[in-house]
Amino acid sequence: MLQPGSGGIFQIYVGDRLVYDKKATGRFPNPGEAAELVGAHL
Repeated sequence: MLQPGSGGIFQIYVGDRLVYDKKATGRFPNPGEAAELVGAHL
């Protein structure tokens, strides 16, 4: 499910688990990186 954020937040969750946080990394995920992270947690 996509859920809009505010203030530049970009986070990816699988269920309740945070698998990517732009604030922690200082960048958006590279091409394919988000899919790999989600797939690794399924």
